Amino acid sequence: MKILTTRHFSKWAKKQKVSTDNLATAAEEVRNGNYEANLGGNVIKKRMPFHGKGKRGGIRTIIFYKQHDKLIFVHGFQKNEQSDISDAELKGFKELAKIFMSMSEHQFQHGIKIGNFMEIVK
Repeated sequence: MKILTTRHFSKWAKKQKVSTDNLATAAEEVRNGNYEANLGGNVIKKRMPFHGKGKRGGIRTIIFYKQHDKLIFVHGFQKNEQSDISDAELKGFKELAKIFMSMSEHQFQHGIKIGNFMEIVK
C-alpha cells in the first residue's frame, strides 16, 4: 500500500513536529481498521497523539484511503484550534478524494517528482 502526504499536509506536519514514524504508525492503524470515523467517499478521520498528550488531546487528520491501494494524508488540525471540519469542507474533501483515487501510478510518481506529494516509506 502506498502512503503519501500532500505538500500542504507535509508543511503542516513539519510545523507540528509530526514525524514520519508517527504517520507510518497512523497509516498502519487505519489499514487495520483503527480510526475514528469513516466520513464516506474514501475520507477517513484519524486521531494522532501530539507532544505527549495522547490521542485525546492531540491532532486530527483527514486521510483519503482506498483499502489495499493508497492512503493519503491531506489535512490536519489540532483539537484546540478546530473542533471538527464543516459540511462544506467535507464536501470538498470528498470531491478531492474522487480525483486523487482515480489518479494513475504514473500521475502520483510525477506528483512526487515535482513535490506535490511526498511518499512515506516504512
